[in-house]
Amino acid sequence: MASRINADSSNGLQLVSDSSGEIQFQSSGITKATLNSSGFSSPGHVLQVLQAHKTDAFSTASSSFTDITGLSVSITPSSTSSKILIIWKCVVAGNVSNHADLRLMRNATAIDVGGAAGNRTPTTAGNYSASNFMMTAGGVYLDSPSSASSTTYKLQLRTNTGNAIVRINSNYDYNDASTTPVTASSIIVMEIAG
Repeated sequence: MASRINADSSNGLQLVSDSSGEIQFQSSGITKATLNSSGFSSPGHVLQVLQAHKTDAFSTASSSFTDITGLSVSITPSSTSSKILIIWKCVVAGNVSNHADLRLMRNATAIDVGGAAGNRTPTTAGNYSASNFMMTAGGVYLDSPSSASSTTYKLQLRTNTGNAIVRINSNYDYNDASTTPVTASSIIVMEIAG
């Protein structure tokens, strides 16, 4: 059992105590939140929100996935039952012969990627573009890390040919001119109580 604080519309505030070390907060007999040695839990509620916002350009010519500098967030869930909601947006550019792939990561594990299929590479998003074309990619993913340790969510980028660059937050050419756009990308993580 647990100690209970119950706000009842018929009987008013009711207190029931025990020695379990857990307190349940109830409304009309329905538990809305719990306080115990693991902390405060209110299932479905947002417990914390963190963001990384990148306003400068980043590029790589690697055909291996590379961490995008400035697009990672570390969060320490308050409970192993918490879920993490990830919302991200990334502006990516390649050219006609050099395309960009994006991958969402939890620490060293790729998440929200396609299933393995032959020699195809599971990715979160891709840019198969005409020359000097920019694309805004984004997504929402609900992760269950089953951990109360610090967890890093980040975006990675690669070129799928490895012979020229792909870029984040600007066009492929990145000329120093008023016609060259510079954009922003971001990743937001929210802990949702389990």
